[in-house]
Amino acid sequence: MTRVSRRFFFVHVQKAAGTEVRERLKRQFAPAQLYPDATDGDLFRVAPQVSVAQLLARWPDRRADIRVITGHFPYATTELLDSDFVTMSVLREPVERVLSHLRHHRKLTPEARERSLEELYDEVLQPEFFHNHMVKLFSLTADEVAESAALDRWAVLKVIDFTPERLARAKAHVEQLDVLGLQDHLDGFCAELTSRFGWDLGAPLYANRTPAEDAPRGLRDRIAADNALDAELWEHAREVWATRH
Repeated sequence: MTRVSRRFFFVHVQKAAGTEVRERLKRQFAPAQLYPDATDGDLFRVAPQVSVAQLLARWPDRRADIRVITGHFPYATTELLDSDFVTMSVLREPVERVLSHLRHHRKLTPEARERSLEELYDEVLQPEFFHNHMVKLFSLTADEVAESAALDRWAVLKVIDFTPERLARAKAHVEQLDVLGLQDHLDGFCAELTSRFGWDLGAPLYANRTPAEDAPRGLRDRIAADNALDAELWEHAREVWATRH
């Protein structure tokens, strides 16, 4: 019987060092072994790094080659694919994650270059995009992900009610991650991948980062209030991580 190579699914939490993880994975895996690659569609028009519909469309053709899926895909996406996966993710403190997202938006948007972080939060705030992003990624069900894919909509933008049940499901899925990382311990996450799977990820590198800057206390308080469930999930992830280490 032919031995099937182990496959990996990396839940890429936005602005939680996921781009750095992917760039280091490129040192271990050939381009065709990673999803998405250059054949999977334009990053801006098709957005294979976000679109579950595109992942499902490409899976039958690319399944034999893919070893690692990385993208802004909910944890439950694995249930829609006919394979077993080692699941991995890196989480980040939610206020710092949102501030990093705002700085990144300003970097990429010329007309926003002179805007303060407070102005950006007021102008570009999309509750379905910013609020409790981590809880959403880890609590959406396979049915909800499939429904979004059928409508060709990004699951990460799905409007949901953030209930205690959703938080509980997110916590359970974080506990189920085979490899759990924290953004402020990223080197340890990569070292664990190297130790457990024999990968060569090379030296640390820095990708997609923006310089830190002071944010007013009022803005931090607003972000914290808007991401209260993410804060609970973050603390739970830290506890799980500490227990494992």
